Amino acid sequence: MNLMSFVPKRILVCQLRQIGDVVLTTPSIRLLHERFPHALIDVFTEKKCLPVLEHNPFVHQVWAVDKKALPTLVHELRFYARIARERYDLLVDFQQLPRCRCVTLLSRATVRLSYPPPWYNRLLYTHTAQPRDGYSGMFRASILAPLGITWQGQAPEIFLTPEETAWAHSYLAAHGLAPWSYICLDSTHRRQTRLWPARHYSAMIDQVYAARPDLRFLLFYGPGEKHMAEEVARGCALPEAVVVPEDVVGLRQMAALQSLARLHVGNCSAPRHFAVAVGCPTLTILGATSSGWRYPSPDHQDIFSDLACRPCNKNTCSRHDFACLENLRPEVVTQKVLECLNNVEQKP
Repeated sequence: MNLMSFVPKRILVCQLRQIGDVVLTTPSIRLLHERFPHALIDVFTEKKCLPVLEHNPFVHQVWAVDKKALPTLVHELRFYARIARERYDLLVDFQQLPRCRCVTLLSRATVRLSYPPPWYNRLLYTHTAQPRDGYSGMFRASILAPLGITWQGQAPEIFLTPEETAWAHSYLAAHGLAPWSYICLDSTHRRQTRLWPARHYSAMIDQVYAARPDLRFLLFYGPGEKHMAEEVARGCALPEAVVVPEDVVGLRQMAALQSLARLHVGNCSAPRHFAVAVGCPTLTILGATSSGWRYPSPDHQDIFSDLACRPCNKNTCSRHDFACLENLRPEVVTQKVLECLNNVEQKP
């Protein structure tokens, strides 16, 4: 089949975990809408990823896997059968995880598009495309090439409501902050190979605040991670420089706060992609990961130790000393933060 003349009416996009990966799939959703403006686009994902897709005008329906509501294989298959009854014309599988493959198999979609699979999965897909190396959002979008779709710099998107933006203004006022007077900071990560040490964050905060007392740091953390943010705050010689929320800030609320921030600084995790999606400049401190997750724009920068062993993209350190993170000195990151701030503030 020549896909250049193919015009689907119903499209299913398959992208499960992680949350950041779903954010990075939003450019592809937009591109599919622009290529097929009259098609209904649904997304198959996980429940925890729902906030990413809320209020997205290009998404018709979200099929969210709730593992608690699907305790057995029978429950799962019934759920996938419901999805299949939607009679999709086009299915795009960005992951080929077992659940995605199961939905693909049951869908019977006319066109089932993905990247080249292992030989034992080839019959699941009618068309494949070799993804292009580079920025992860572009990597995903390049799978759509057989449909005549080309990524042209589209950034991730999160669509905030006026109510969410108003909430952010109220939240800031309650914490003694004003729009553009703070830097968002994500100092947490569940993988040590991606976690810049808390003491380094504390020293960097002190140094930046000494140079820029007009700016404070708003620390984000996820469920079970408050102690990590508090460790950073306790290590600061200038405690007035930081604000640690009493409770976890929800994903969309975090995005609303990022939309009013001067800069987002943190580890390589989902909040960096949320910041890009709402137009907040970013500086990401890299350990094991590569720069392939950075949106290609001067507003978004990475910093890392130039070691021969990185990026290893591993969850454990073969050197056992986490040198790529330990040896990245706070003063080096401070200088980069100040440069990023200067670049943002010099823009017309």
